[in-house]
Amino acid sequence: MTLPSTYPDRNCSLARTLEVVGERWTLLIVRDAFYGVRRFGDLATQLGIPRAVLTNRLKLLVREGVLTRDDDGAGTVEYLLTDKGTALWPIVRAMMAWGDAFYSPAGAKRDLRHDRDGGLLDHDGRCEQCGAAAPVPEIRIEPGPGYQAGDSPLDPVSAMLSGSRRLREPIAIPSTRQADERGGGTDAGR
Repeated sequence: MTLPSTYPDRNCSLARTLEVVGERWTLLIVRDAFYGVRRFGDLATQLGIPRAVLTNRLKLLVREGVLTRDDDGAGTVEYLLTDKGTALWPIVRAMMAWGDAFYSPAGAKRDLRHDRDGGLLDHDGRCEQCGAAAPVPEIRIEPGPGYQAGDSPLDPVSAMLSGSRRLREPIAIPSTRQADERGGGTDAGR
């Protein structure tokens, strides 16, 4: 039996939240937006998601105010986290920590650091160096001890994601615009 796409009991905030972020791929799209992936073609490549599914998820996230769709007028479309979308970070961080604890015996796949002082963040997002709760703009993500690089060569976006970078720092690869135009990615979210 499949779950309904809407939950009639609106008295449960979790059920309402799942209507927005509970479908397959949606939290991975949000995660990649935190990683700085903004363009349709880059999201499709990174996730291996069917383009039609990505289009539907992006439309939902834009409609719900989790992402904004920014069209520069020259054919480049980017999807950016809103304040509402950024508020999902504790959920994404907690799910990453849970996955590391139970499915990554070699340690965290990605370490989170306070960019100001380089301190490692604990599972609550507090810097082990200064004790501060690091806000999203001050978080640096980098490969952790459980990170395993693949054997095949990395595409330019994957190469950038495999290094150290600040959350929400945009990934700008000039060649991705042409890929978006060829793949119809600029029409997503309309």
